[in-house]
Amino acid sequence: MTKKTKRCDSSHPDFIDLVDLLNNDLKLRDGEDFSFYNQFNGIQSIKHAVICYGNEVPMGCGAIKEFDARTMEVKRMYTRSSYRRSGVSSLILKELEIWGKEMQMDRLVLETGKNQPEAIELYLKYGFHRIPNYGQYIGVENSLCFEKRLI
Repeated sequence: MTKKTKRCDSSHPDFIDLVDLLNNDLKLRDGEDFSFYNQFNGIQSIKHAVICYGNEVPMGCGAIKEFDARTMEVKRMYTRSSYRRSGVSSLILKELEIWGKEMQMDRLVLETGKNQPEAIELYLKYGFHRIPNYGQYIGVENSLCFEKRLI
């Protein structure tokens, strides 16, 4: 199957549908903690989203949003369960990194939960390294924060 990525913003219907699936998945994984995390995951202000398609089917998504003047935060990474372990997330993450470089950003940061081992494995594989929890995640035991330098 040929995969391709498409850049868009958070108003794209396929991105919205994939984020709904992501939220359903996170409700199961995070349980009672879902509400805490969900308050930081609104998509209305996301200007840089990527969707991965295979044969015109939306297979996964991801986004970056401004964290500070030189940093983008990776948000809303998701791959439909039937397409996991097929390279979808890798393509999305690579495209987000390219986009960040095009905007002359210095680094990417992200937060993920301890209940998401696939995500942790992906980020480590692509050169992210663990950093102290930042912002709203300071002191949150279930959260793991990562960084990747782009320059």
